[in-house]
Amino acid sequence: MFKQNLFTDLESPDGSERFDNILKRKDVRIERIVSKGHVSDPGFWYEQAWDEWVLVVSGSAVLEFDNDCLKMMAGDHVLIPAFKRHRVNSTSLTDPTVWLAIHLQP
Repeated sequence: MFKQNLFTDLESPDGSERFDNILKRKDVRIERIVSKGHVSDPGFWYEQAWDEWVLVVSGSAVLEFDNDCLKMMAGDHVLIPAFKRHRVNSTSLTDPTVWLAIHLQP
């Protein structure tokens, strides 16, 4: 066993958004994402072939689904069904937004 902490090493050396796999198995992947002012590129939409459950552990964000926006605060979580178009519209500029994402392979 190896103990880890979600709040360790939050910042990327180059200031980019950080993606860290916590657990990866055949049908599930648990990922920590750290955003600080990061958003999806203009015109880019995620439309993945698997369900994704996301939890905002700290910070805040706005997820956009087609023409609907969902404000996410610490503790908020949502299940994004497979093939549901979505993007990250905004994340906190002052404090890191720490996400926990569980990707469920079909």
